[in-house]
Amino acid sequence: MPHGKQAKMLTPKQETAVLTYLQTMRYPARDRVMFLLSMKAGLRAKEIASLTWAMVTDAEGQVAEVMSLENKASKGQSGGRMIPLNALLRHALIELYQLRGGEVHPDRPVVYSERGGPLTASSVTKWFFHLYRGLGMTGCSSHSGRRTFITRAARKVSEVGGSVRDVQQLAGHASLQTTQRYIDGDTEAKRKLVQLI
Repeated sequence: MPHGKQAKMLTPKQETAVLTYLQTMRYPARDRVMFLLSMKAGLRAKEIASLTWAMVTDAEGQVAEVMSLENKASKGQSGGRMIPLNALLRHALIELYQLRGGEVHPDRPVVYSERGGPLTASSVTKWFFHLYRGLGMTGCSSHSGRRTFITRAARKVSEVGGSVRDVQQLAGHASLQTTQRYIDGDTEAKRKLVQLI
Protein backbone atom coordinates (compact mmCIF):
# COMPACT_ATOMS: atom_id res chain seq x y z
CA MET A 1 0.00 0.00 0.00
CA PRO A 2 1.37 3.42 -0.90
CA HIS A 3 2.15 5.68 2.05
CA GLY A 4 2.20 9.47 2.02
CA LYS A 5 2.73 10.89 -1.45
CA GLN A 6 1.53 8.43 -4.08
CA ALA A 7 3.53 7.53 -7.16
CA LYS A 8 2.26 9.21 -10.30
CA MET A 9 0.43 7.20 -12.90
CA LEU A 10 1.78 6.97 -16.43
CA THR A 11 -0.15 8.24 -19.42
CA PRO A 12 -0.27 6.12 -22.60
CA LYS A 13 2.13 8.63 -24.20
CA GLN A 14 4.61 8.21 -21.31
CA GLU A 15 4.29 4.42 -21.51
CA THR A 16 5.21 4.55 -25.21
CA ALA A 17 8.13 6.88 -24.45
CA VAL A 18 9.48 4.45 -21.84
CA LEU A 19 9.20 1.45 -24.18
CA THR A 20 10.97 3.39 -26.94
CA TYR A 21 13.73 4.47 -24.54
CA LEU A 22 14.25 0.92 -23.26
CA GLN A 23 15.15 -0.24 -26.78
CA THR A 24 18.30 1.93 -26.50
CA MET A 25 19.42 0.32 -23.23
CA ARG A 26 22.18 -2.26 -22.76
CA TYR A 27 19.70 -5.07 -21.95
CA PRO A 28 16.56 -4.07 -23.86
CA ALA A 29 14.76 -7.45 -23.67
CA ARG A 30 15.24 -7.78 -19.90
CA ASP A 31 14.41 -4.13 -19.24
CA ARG A 32 11.25 -4.30 -21.36
CA VAL A 33 10.07 -7.29 -19.31
CA MET A 34 10.79 -5.48 -16.03
CA PHE A 35 8.79 -2.44 -17.10
CA LEU A 36 5.89 -4.50 -18.47
CA LEU A 37 5.69 -6.67 -15.34
CA SER A 38 4.93 -3.43 -13.51
CA MET A 39 2.62 -1.85 -16.14
CA LYS A 40 0.77 -4.87 -17.51
CA ALA A 41 0.70 -7.25 -14.52
CA GLY A 42 0.80 -4.74 -11.65
CA LEU A 43 3.73 -6.41 -9.90
CA ARG A 44 5.52 -4.82 -6.94
CA ALA A 45 9.33 -4.41 -7.00
CA LYS A 46 9.71 -7.44 -4.70
CA GLU A 47 7.53 -9.54 -7.00
CA ILE A 48 9.53 -8.56 -10.09
CA ALA A 49 12.75 -9.49 -8.29
CA SER A 50 11.32 -12.81 -7.03
CA LEU A 51 9.62 -13.96 -10.24
CA THR A 52 11.03 -17.26 -11.56
CA TRP A 53 10.54 -18.93 -14.92
CA ALA A 54 8.43 -21.63 -13.24
CA MET A 55 5.85 -18.95 -12.44
CA VAL A 56 5.44 -17.87 -16.08
CA THR A 57 5.84 -21.19 -17.93
CA ASP A 58 3.51 -24.13 -18.47
CA ALA A 59 4.12 -27.85 -17.84
CA GLU A 60 6.01 -28.09 -21.14
CA GLY A 61 8.33 -25.25 -20.22
CA GLN A 62 6.85 -22.71 -22.65
CA VAL A 63 5.69 -19.22 -21.67
CA ALA A 64 2.14 -19.70 -20.38
CA GLU A 65 -1.02 -17.63 -20.85
CA VAL A 66 -1.24 -17.04 -17.09
CA MET A 67 1.35 -16.07 -14.48
CA SER A 68 1.19 -18.09 -11.28
CA LEU A 69 2.76 -15.79 -8.70
CA GLU A 70 3.59 -17.75 -5.56
CA ASN A 71 3.06 -16.42 -2.03
CA LYS A 72 6.81 -16.51 -1.35
CA ALA A 73 7.36 -14.11 -4.26
CA SER A 74 4.75 -11.69 -3.03
CA LYS A 75 3.85 -9.62 -0.01
CA GLY A 76 2.57 -11.38 3.09
CA GLN A 77 1.18 -14.89 3.43
CA SER A 78 -1.49 -14.67 0.76
CA GLY A 79 -0.19 -12.26 -1.89
CA GLY A 80 0.23 -15.03 -4.46
CA ARG A 81 -2.21 -14.95 -7.33
CA MET A 82 -2.96 -15.95 -10.89
CA ILE A 83 -2.58 -13.13 -13.41
CA PRO A 84 -3.55 -13.63 -17.06
CA LEU A 85 -0.66 -12.38 -19.19
CA ASN A 86 -1.26 -9.25 -21.24
CA ALA A 87 -0.32 -9.95 -24.89
CA LEU A 88 2.47 -7.34 -24.92
CA LEU A 89 3.99 -8.74 -21.72
CA ARG A 90 3.69 -12.35 -22.92
CA HIS A 91 5.45 -11.46 -26.19
CA ALA A 92 8.26 -9.73 -24.24
CA LEU A 93 8.63 -12.81 -21.99
CA ILE A 94 8.83 -15.11 -25.03
CA GLU A 95 11.49 -12.87 -26.56
CA LEU A 96 13.53 -12.91 -23.33
CA TYR A 97 13.03 -16.68 -22.97
CA GLN A 98 14.39 -17.26 -26.49
CA LEU A 99 17.26 -14.85 -25.94
CA ARG A 100 18.31 -16.58 -22.70
CA GLY A 101 18.21 -20.06 -24.27
CA GLY A 102 20.03 -22.57 -22.07
CA GLU A 103 20.16 -20.14 -19.13
CA VAL A 104 16.41 -20.57 -18.60
CA HIS A 105 15.63 -22.90 -15.71
CA PRO A 106 12.37 -23.13 -13.71
CA ASP A 107 14.08 -22.01 -10.48
CA ARG A 108 16.05 -19.13 -12.03
CA PRO A 109 14.77 -15.57 -11.83
CA VAL A 110 13.20 -14.12 -14.97
CA VAL A 111 15.21 -10.91 -14.49
CA TYR A 112 18.66 -10.88 -12.98
CA SER A 113 21.71 -8.65 -12.67
CA GLU A 114 24.50 -8.10 -15.16
CA ARG A 115 26.59 -10.63 -13.23
CA GLY A 116 23.81 -13.22 -13.32
CA GLY A 117 22.77 -12.91 -9.69
CA PRO A 118 19.22 -12.30 -8.50
CA LEU A 119 17.91 -8.78 -8.15
CA THR A 120 16.58 -7.50 -4.84
CA ALA A 121 13.45 -5.41 -4.34
CA SER A 122 15.77 -2.49 -3.61
CA SER A 123 17.72 -2.91 -6.86
CA VAL A 124 14.45 -3.07 -8.85
CA THR A 125 13.25 0.10 -7.07
CA LYS A 126 16.53 1.85 -7.95
CA TRP A 127 16.29 0.67 -11.57
CA PHE A 128 12.86 2.30 -11.89
CA PHE A 129 14.09 5.46 -10.15
CA HIS A 130 16.94 5.86 -12.66
CA LEU A 131 14.67 4.97 -15.59
CA TYR A 132 12.10 7.66 -14.78
CA ARG A 133 14.70 10.23 -13.76
CA GLY A 134 16.52 9.66 -17.06
CA LEU A 135 13.29 10.41 -18.91
CA GLY A 136 12.47 13.47 -16.77
CA MET A 137 9.32 11.85 -15.36
CA THR A 138 9.18 13.44 -11.92
CA GLY A 139 7.04 11.82 -9.26
CA CYS A 140 7.23 8.38 -10.89
CA SER A 141 8.62 5.38 -9.03
CA SER A 142 8.62 1.58 -9.07
CA HIS A 143 5.00 1.83 -7.91
CA SER A 144 3.86 3.95 -10.88
CA GLY A 145 3.31 0.99 -13.18
CA ARG A 146 1.40 -0.90 -10.49
CA ARG A 147 -0.79 2.10 -9.74
CA THR A 148 -1.42 2.63 -13.47
CA PHE A 149 -2.31 -1.05 -13.90
CA ILE A 150 -4.76 -1.07 -10.98
CA THR A 151 -6.44 2.20 -12.03
CA ARG A 152 -6.77 1.16 -15.68
CA ALA A 153 -8.16 -2.23 -14.63
CA ALA A 154 -10.70 -0.58 -12.32
CA ARG A 155 -11.89 1.73 -15.10
CA LYS A 156 -12.31 -1.12 -17.61
CA VAL A 157 -13.54 -3.98 -15.40
CA SER A 158 -17.25 -3.26 -15.85
CA GLU A 159 -16.81 -3.46 -19.66
CA VAL A 160 -15.91 -7.15 -19.33
CA GLY A 161 -18.57 -7.95 -16.75
CA GLY A 162 -16.24 -7.93 -13.76
CA SER A 163 -16.11 -5.98 -10.52
CA VAL A 164 -13.60 -4.18 -8.32
CA ARG A 165 -13.21 -7.51 -6.49
CA ASP A 166 -11.52 -8.87 -9.67
CA VAL A 167 -9.13 -5.91 -9.62
CA GLN A 168 -8.43 -6.59 -5.94
CA GLN A 169 -7.49 -10.19 -6.76
CA LEU A 170 -5.25 -9.15 -9.67
CA ALA A 171 -3.50 -6.68 -7.36
CA GLY A 172 -3.03 -9.25 -4.60
CA HIS A 173 -4.60 -7.05 -1.94
CA ALA A 174 -6.13 -8.62 1.16
CA SER A 175 -8.53 -5.69 1.47
CA LEU A 176 -10.76 -4.00 -1.08
CA GLN A 177 -10.07 -0.70 0.74
CA THR A 178 -6.38 -1.01 -0.15
CA THR A 179 -7.24 -1.50 -3.83
CA GLN A 180 -9.51 1.54 -3.77
CA ARG A 181 -6.68 3.72 -2.43
CA TYR A 182 -4.66 2.93 -5.55
CA ILE A 183 -7.36 3.94 -7.98
CA ASP A 184 -7.12 7.45 -9.38
CA GLY A 185 -10.46 9.11 -10.05
CA ASP A 186 -11.33 10.25 -13.55
CA THR A 187 -12.46 13.90 -13.58
CA GLU A 188 -14.35 13.54 -16.87
CA ALA A 189 -16.11 10.39 -15.63
CA LYS A 190 -17.08 12.18 -12.41
CA ARG A 191 -18.48 15.13 -14.40
CA LYS A 192 -20.60 12.78 -16.56
CA LEU A 193 -21.71 10.79 -13.52
CA VAL A 194 -22.96 13.87 -11.67
CA GLN A 195 -25.00 14.86 -14.74
CA LEU A 196 -26.76 11.48 -14.61
CA ILE A 197 -27.88 11.91 -10.99
